[in-house]
Amino acid sequence: MGTMDQTFDRSSLGAFLRTRRSALQPEDVGLPRGRRRRAPGLRREEVAELCTMSADYFARLERGDGPQPSEQMVAAIARGLRLTPDERDHLFLLAGHRTARRDLRLGHVSPGLLRVMDGLTGATAQVMGPLGETLLQTPSAVALLGEQTQYTGDARSATYRWFTDSSARERYHPDEHEDNGRINAALLRAAVTRDGPRSPAADLADILLRTSDEFARLWERHEVGLRWSDTKRFVHPQVGGLELYCQLLLEPDQGQSLLVFTATPGTESHEKLALLTVLGTDRFAAAAEARRNPPA
Repeated sequence: MGTMDQTFDRSSLGAFLRTRRSALQPEDVGLPRGRRRRAPGLRREEVAELCTMSADYFARLERGDGPQPSEQMVAAIARGLRLTPDERDHLFLLAGHRTARRDLRLGHVSPGLLRVMDGLTGATAQVMGPLGETLLQTPSAVALLGEQTQYTGDARSATYRWFTDSSARERYHPDEHEDNGRINAALLRAAVTRDGPRSPAADLADILLRTSDEFARLWERHEVGLRWSDTKRFVHPQVGGLELYCQLLLEPDQGQSLLVFTATPGTESHEKLALLTVLGTDRFAAAAEARRNPPA
């Protein structure tokens, strides 16, 4: 668990939040500027929605009379305000947390990828961490692959789930399961070699060697240099089979990557992906409404 101390600085926290909010422009988060925007930066209500919290709670933090936010809440604020890693760490200290937990640090999406994602709200895209952790998904990506950001512990890694949870393979075409397993093992081996024997990658490999016979068999092959194909085949429970292209954008400083799924216009897969985009947007809107208006 994270460590809390008695240095929660309400006044400095509020001032920091105000300055970061005023420096964040609508265009930075994919919002229209509009004609009635008078004050610089974003409105409190807009930031609160980006942080998935109530506007009243955020306003109290800005005023300096709010309760001490939890680590999870601070992480949500850091993401909503598009903070850099240094700014995120500063925010944690102001909020009375000596340091962010490792999983919260790794889950902090880089501001550059967040800006790209803000412009992809109608696309099928997601941000992945260095060990296959799904950090952020557009509504269409959730509709295609399912919600993947809620996992905790080792299960946050898609590689771990591939070898330990049969449901992780359900939306991938059966003909690709063997190659996907080989690629997962090869990429993890490359990460262990790169990061060393005491790295999170090495820990994950040790866990999988103890829990998955399939992974142990593939690990013994010592394969390296395998890469994901640009074309992926999926089997969706509602729309059936899809063949999609996967474009990859890397953020080398944090080891994060952005995946964007597209289909050839005029194909059946293109029509199905468009349907999933509508389904995902509808679900996203319903979930956002539920957050704003929770049941009494």
